[in-house]
Amino acid sequence: MKEFFTLILYQPLFNALAWLYQHASFMDLGVAIILMTTLVRVVLFPLFHKTAKHQRVTQDLQPEIKKIQKKHKDDKEAQAKHIMELYNRHKVNPLTPIFVLLIQLPIIFSLYKIFINGFTEESMVLLYPFIDLSGVPGHTFLGLVDLTSPNLVIAGFAAAFQYIQGKISLSKKGKNTNKEELSQAEKLGKRMIFIMPGITLAILYNLPAAVGLYWTTTTLFSIFQQFVVNRSTSGPKVDNDDGKDVRENKEDN
Repeated sequence: MKEFFTLILYQPLFNALAWLYQHASFMDLGVAIILMTTLVRVVLFPLFHKTAKHQRVTQDLQPEIKKIQKKHKDDKEAQAKHIMELYNRHKVNPLTPIFVLLIQLPIIFSLYKIFINGFTEESMVLLYPFIDLSGVPGHTFLGLVDLTSPNLVIAGFAAAFQYIQGKISLSKKGKNTNKEELSQAEKLGKRMIFIMPGITLAILYNLPAAVGLYWTTTTLFSIFQQFVVNRSTSGPKVDNDDGKDVRENKEDN
């Protein structure tokens, strides 16, 4: 299984990083990591966008789900039925994020391992014959940052962008929801905006700066992606007790 994972994912991504280092980064590993991360995120953009859009729609449907739960509080079967009907009307599959995550995880894990390990004499044997780096590349970013050691500045940037991403992801909901209407999960989500940057800082403080640079780049891309989702997704027009689309009611009349 390990050999299969190396052959299918790790080795191609490792060689892509080596090619970017050699031809597109001015022999700067940090720049190569930024380019590599951006390239992978562009390729995976449809999957990330699908997940983010799904989360946006699901978030917008929460008030209607609460109405259904309140109306059918003594009938769990009716509750589940009306919620699934609501999901189906708005083309929401609750399992979508899980499927998308399962596709993304092996790629993300491979990148993580590559950035953790870096270029070593042992890993150089994985290079394809047409890539010749003439020795082990340097592990610096802009000639200043040692990517093999933790770097507090890069970790700080990653934490800051993590906070910005969290604020943006909840910006639409925050404008239309009273504090009293928030569920426990939603309140936890708001608290996580402040908790996650701290966790990010603690994790990256003990990891090579290469991982922090990857984390910062992918979070920046996520912020861009969230802007795209927020602009392209408008809240579902539902306002009756069973969460039925108002436009459907007008058509029925």
